[in-house]
Amino acid sequence: MRHIQLAVAGAGTIGRCHIELIRNSARCQLAAIIDPGPAAAEIAADAHIPLFRSLGQLFEQSRPDGVILATPNPLHVGQALECLAARVPALIEKPVAHTLEEGERLRATAESAGVPLLVGHHRAHSPILAKAREIIQSGRLGKLVAVMGSALFYKPDDYFESATWRREAGGGPILINMIHEIGNLRSLCGEIVAVQALASNATRRFPVDDTVAINLRFESGALGTFLLSDTAGSARSWEQTSRENVSYPNYDDEDCYVIAGDMGSLSVPTMRLKTYGRKEDRSWFKPFETGVADIDRADPLERQLAHFCDVIDGTAQPLVTVYDGLQNLRIVEAIAEATRTEAIVNTGCGSAAA
Repeated sequence: MRHIQLAVAGAGTIGRCHIELIRNSARCQLAAIIDPGPAAAEIAADAHIPLFRSLGQLFEQSRPDGVILATPNPLHVGQALECLAARVPALIEKPVAHTLEEGERLRATAESAGVPLLVGHHRAHSPILAKAREIIQSGRLGKLVAVMGSALFYKPDDYFESATWRREAGGGPILINMIHEIGNLRSLCGEIVAVQALASNATRRFPVDDTVAINLRFESGALGTFLLSDTAGSARSWEQTSRENVSYPNYDDEDCYVIAGDMGSLSVPTMRLKTYGRKEDRSWFKPFETGVADIDRADPLERQLAHFCDVIDGTAQPLVTVYDGLQNLRIVEAIAEATRTEAIVNTGCGSAAA
């Protein structure tokens, strides 16, 4: 079997995670690391692979089958454009771009180049989300009515001390964490066309928000609420409920999403179902049929790597496209604007805006 040759740009935390996954894969091999920092040299030496200071230097000497861009956000678009020019498929860590304008430039270039780009919203590869999508799309919940979501967790003090930008403008849970949740909610419930939000920094007293209450309007007409906080002593977050990242303790009695239709509801990730068997049974005076949907657990990052290999081989189209990454970014920026204006903000997403 041919081993797909992958290079990783960026040897930070997420870059090292990608490197480890590639080295443990039977399908692909680590071909090179691109990083000008001193820490990368040790990693490259340990893996017995070449180290390059830039993508340009790499492409002058070799052409891997694919590149994973795990570099700082402002570098994503420029480096993705270099990959397109070299006709090398790339997996771009989220966010796809640091501004919408730059992201649109990348999207236009990618569409004309015909070289596949996959955006690293790894939760899209979660088998939990896949099963939830299957249930919703089957019609078992009926017409979607309402969505309740939360990402409530407590970040320790050293999280902010190790990177002080996280407590300044440009940090905070809206821009750091909410983009993951938007990707999940769009995957499950469709496009988000308008948002409202109130933000507070009353707990940490940093110049940036620590807690946000968000209202969402979906294109389908369903409405949603979402509570976001990085200073809440709570386990109602994806990390602490999904069991997909062993770095976090997990609590199997908690959910972070409840999706309700006019025939029933699904709690995620416990996958608890409460449904009416027939339309004529719908009444709060009548009992639900209850159950728990079966899921096969797997590491979404491993599945994302396998999918990227499929994309490179031409047997799959990117599950998360540049367009998807831009939609997620667009909605997060709309939420941030809504906290500043305390007004309803149209996201520019949905079929009317496509």
